[in-house]
Amino acid sequence: MAVTESVAEGAHGGARAVHEGILRRQSARESAARTYARALPIVPVRARGLTIEGADGRRYLDCLSGAGTLALGHNHPVVLEAIRRVLESGAPLSVLDLATPVKDAFITELFRTLPAGLADRARVQFCGPAGTDAVEAAFKLVRAATGRTGMLAFTGAYHGMTSGALAASGGAGDVRVARLPYPQDYRCPFGVGGPYGAELGARWSESLLDDPKSGVPLPAGMILEPVQGEGGVIPAPDDWLRRMRQITADRSVPLIADEIQTGVGRTGAFWGVGHSGVTPDVMVLSKAIGGSLPLAVVVYRDDLDVWQPGAHAGTFRGNQLAMAAGTATLAHVRENGLAERAAVLGSRMLSQLRGLQTEFPCVGDVRGRGLMIGVELVDPEDEGAGPGEPPSAGDDHATTSGLEPTRTPRPADPELATVVQRECLDRGLIVELGGRHDSVVRLLPPLTISDEQAAAVLDRLADAVAAAARHQQDRGRRQSRPDGPAQGTG
Repeated sequence: MAVTESVAEGAHGGARAVHEGILRRQSARESAARTYARALPIVPVRARGLTIEGADGRRYLDCLSGAGTLALGHNHPVVLEAIRRVLESGAPLSVLDLATPVKDAFITELFRTLPAGLADRARVQFCGPAGTDAVEAAFKLVRAATGRTGMLAFTGAYHGMTSGALAASGGAGDVRVARLPYPQDYRCPFGVGGPYGAELGARWSESLLDDPKSGVPLPAGMILEPVQGEGGVIPAPDDWLRRMRQITADRSVPLIADEIQTGVGRTGAFWGVGHSGVTPDVMVLSKAIGGSLPLAVVVYRDDLDVWQPGAHAGTFRGNQLAMAAGTATLAHVRENGLAERAAVLGSRMLSQLRGLQTEFPCVGDVRGRGLMIGVELVDPEDEGAGPGEPPSAGDDHATTSGLEPTRTPRPADPELATVVQRECLDRGLIVELGGRHDSVVRLLPPLTISDEQAAAVLDRLADAVAAAARHQQDRGRRQSRPDGPAQGTG
């Protein structure tokens, strides 16, 4: 028995040494810009579905899913089989923008899923393999089609890391894009939240476009996310999305839906705009559409197709393996009703997670749509700034809406969110952080997650929040402890 235990300990020690060696070399050789690797010091070597196994032998439930790329989880059989078929067929793997049977099948399946009103008159442009390139292409497209240059985007947005995409994102330092308020309940920019807050945002947007002295000329397009992911998992209200569609349509401003993270069933509809019934003029797609491999496209109305040959290109836009994997993923999600399942399971998970709000004051808000879920961590001891006064009883808007203001938000606590993420990892659960202050714990599990796995995720997260709450209490006690008497120097 002692010999067996010794062998096991030696094997574990060897695996641990491999794990630590790889991490040490990564730290020494890779860019300081690396992100996930800092918060998640793991070395994945095997993966299947929701589960990842590290080089040290530990197993994790992966609720990051390649930042939403893995709609079917790791190494799903239908994806592997699609890739295997292309590899064994002898077909070329990269073909620029030439037509192939693999590409034809992908486009056919993609168009089958598009919103009504777009599929029957759509054009598709294959871009470089990242979503940010699709955003850049969409901007170029609407500028060429309208002859205008400006863009409208929203506070809290995230559209990618290249120059034009960053300019339209919430963290832009050089403002070249006009910003509109994105509606949210917990931290409503107007201090009221709910439908009334969203209505105020819509009216502001309308006024900005119609006011000849607003300083914002009629733009080439408006880009929005049906759910802001990096912005903190904030779903756009359906009525507000319909208002944005009407506002842009009335002024001949193309509406661009960024479905890079919300697409392929993630939010409980095949595309995030599906909840509102909105048909955008342009959709930018990436992440899950490649079935775990790099792929990005722009889909748009045919009357916008004014590009000259070569107006947008990219060497790797002909990735046949990604198209095959993408076709298999799109078909599997559609044929097996995984979007509908995401809606049901996501609603159940949100309901259970909201119980944490009553149990732990440090949980300020729980929100999301489908299997795109966020838990915002706050400092409950600091009252912070209130959301402002609610509309008075005599206010026409308040009277007609019959709405109450949202609860007072507490200050975001990014340090606590980091503790929750670390406690999750200690319990074998991988989660991401996001939001304005990196204070939102994000869950992006694959659409194939089982009920049992979902329960395990919630249990581990709840346990991690409880541990973090104790950490927060200890931190508060340390900060409130009075200084002791000065020590003499002798």
